[in-house]
Amino acid sequence: MAPKEQLAGPMKNRILAVLALPLALAMPNHAKAELKVGDKAPEVTGVTDAGQPVKFSDVYSKQRYTLVYFYPKADTPGCTAQGCSIRDGYESLTGKGVAVIGVSHDDVASQKAFKEKYHLPFTLVADTEDAVIGSFGVTTYPGGMAHRSAYLIKGGVVVYTDYKGTTTTQAQAILDFIAADKG
Repeated sequence: MAPKEQLAGPMKNRILAVLALPLALAMPNHAKAELKVGDKAPEVTGVTDAGQPVKFSDVYSKQRYTLVYFYPKADTPGCTAQGCSIRDGYESLTGKGVAVIGVSHDDVASQKAFKEKYHLPFTLVADTEDAVIGSFGVTTYPGGMAHRSAYLIKGGVVVYTDYKGTTTTQAQAILDFIAADKG
């Protein structure tokens, strides 16, 4: 058996690491500045819930608006509320020329299951490599989970941002903006 003083250092470090973990998880990572209104929308490629590539620039060019929203984790309460808000307003959004893409750090299987469970009629992107999250400058939590946020793009330019990522009223917030958009 090792002397007590030999165990104290490693044991103390493990205890401190366990105690610090909740604090680290609560602190977002600001690797790159988040996009703001007037910034050019990133021309990035992601992987859809069907495992297929999607070029965001192609989506931007096909619709009047593109809503790209980020959420931390599929099938969690806030993320489900946000996705279902957009699902419930989807007909109104598409009627205004809005394409919708939801993005999280989840893998393809998780995104597919989330989409099927809640009947989400729009594309979800599995951004396990953080290419999309990083290109938008979305803050992340340890482990790569994106901070909830939303960006509305028109003509390849960001015209609306929601850095808090409205949950139950996300679709209505976008529709309200579009109603006031004079451009």
